[in-house]
Amino acid sequence: MQSDPKALLKKNDELIQSDVLKVKSHVQRAQDDWVLHTLMIEGYDVPFRFKRQGKYRTLRGARVNLTYYPTQEMVAGIPVEIMKVVRVKRS
Repeated sequence: MQSDPKALLKKNDELIQSDVLKVKSHVQRAQDDWVLHTLMIEGYDVPFRFKRQGKYRTLRGARVNLTYYPTQEMVAGIPVEIMKVVRVKRS
């Protein structure tokens, strides 16, 4: 997750870059060989998700820069909007 955001944005029109977002909550849970991270951001009602090989220090209360795109995930047969994070960096 350490690519240049400008290069990522040029490659994909759906990507969104947001800077200095405040993290309300950060949950980490194991999923197979990965750790699934879910962030809730102030001012957004949608979860931001990304996977890493290992645990990450908590981002709760931190300011972060995110590069992400909107997608949907099925939960109990109901489509739920989520934001798939492709790059996360502390501000």
